[in-house]
Amino acid sequence: MSLLRGRPLVAGVLLLVLAAVVAFAAPRYATAPVRIVIDATPITSFDDRDPSRVRFGDLEFRGGLALESKHPAFGGISGLHVEPGGNRFIAVTDKGSWLRGRIIYRNGRPTGIADAEMAPVLGSDGRPLAARGWYDTESLAERDGVLYVGIERVEQIVRFDYRRDGLLARGKPISVPADFKTLTYNKSLECVAAPQQGSLAGELIAVSEHSLDGAGNLRSFLIGADHVTRFSIKRTEDFDVSDCTIIPPDDLLLLERRFSIVRGIGMRMRRVPLSSLKEGAVLDGRSMIEADLGYQIDNMEGISIHRTAGGETIITVVSDDNFSVLQRSLLLQFAVVGR
Repeated sequence: MSLLRGRPLVAGVLLLVLAAVVAFAAPRYATAPVRIVIDATPITSFDDRDPSRVRFGDLEFRGGLALESKHPAFGGISGLHVEPGGNRFIAVTDKGSWLRGRIIYRNGRPTGIADAEMAPVLGSDGRPLAARGWYDTESLAERDGVLYVGIERVEQIVRFDYRRDGLLARGKPISVPADFKTLTYNKSLECVAAPQQGSLAGELIAVSEHSLDGAGNLRSFLIGADHVTRFSIKRTEDFDVSDCTIIPPDDLLLLERRFSIVRGIGMRMRRVPLSSLKEGAVLDGRSMIEADLGYQIDNMEGISIHRTAGGETIITVVSDDNFSVLQRSLLLQFAVVGR
């Protein structure tokens, strides 16, 4: 009799324990922007072997920062947009967070980060995209106050009205080609660019990280409102694409990385003319800069271009530290001085 009477109590206790375990184990996602502190250590030279050197290929090193923060969501910076003038920026991390702030300069060189905030990237329902498994947010492009985020593993591009809603903007997936689903898993949407002028204005460019066509080149797409143009970017010297942007007037600037046990990590920026882009084309371009671990690089994953008040074109690149104590979150800036 007492055993029968005790069963409901035992069951209730077990249910409470189970609920507590599930609640403890379930991931918790922030729902609003939070201010964070970023400690920035200036990087004054790019070449560890010759600190006096400033010219590298077509670029001139203007300085950099090694970034650290105690905020648990900080790290994994994978996409970047620097606003005109070069002060404000917004970035996306590969665990589904926004990061925005202000770059502080002294004599044209970055010296710190101020007014930093982080927030979850939200879906159309107002819930964090990461909560539905859309957390591998790897690429970022901006056009007219609208942000486009490429998400690996689910092969989606999501649109955000950032000018209107800021960090609370809700993402709306855009229509993408059905053959996005045939891209190599975890080797796809590392590059999304949004041309703002010229013949490609209003369209999106997507270049895969390491999804290869039959000739071993990088599968790429031009996505318009009512059409898709499939083309390839020639893959050379074992480099894969980690991001891209448009460099004026209308070329594609690729940020590329290489990793091997023998050669270690490498970074390259390659300028690819888009004038011959058409169905089935294989595009190639020349390197603007190439660097190995003898330089101040890490896992470089995000790139953006802005113009200064003085008319200079500045390239900013950032690295993804993979949330590892063995890697660094870097922000590096270069001025374009060659063509």
